[in-house]
Amino acid sequence: MKSGPYPFVTTGQQCPQEPQESFQELEAIELYCPKCGRAVPVRRFLLLVLPDGDKYEYRCQFCGTKVGNKTDRSGQFYGILRGG
Repeated sequence: MKSGPYPFVTTGQQCPQEPQESFQELEAIELYCPKCGRAVPVRRFLLLVLPDGDKYEYRCQFCGTKVGNKTDRSGQFYGILRGG
């Protein structure tokens, strides 16, 4: 087999990286809006600064409908309540 840019894993071998290491934090840029009926660009709003992370809400850029939320444990406000 010709060697390419991606390493191949055969049966019995471990993957070089666990998926959790590759995708620690994801940021949504588009989500499905039930009011608009399609995937739309979203805006992120900070709702709360909690001891376990910053709580954000995603809203449709066109109609303002809430389409999702996220707790960010590595955000800029997270360390304020932890004393770090």
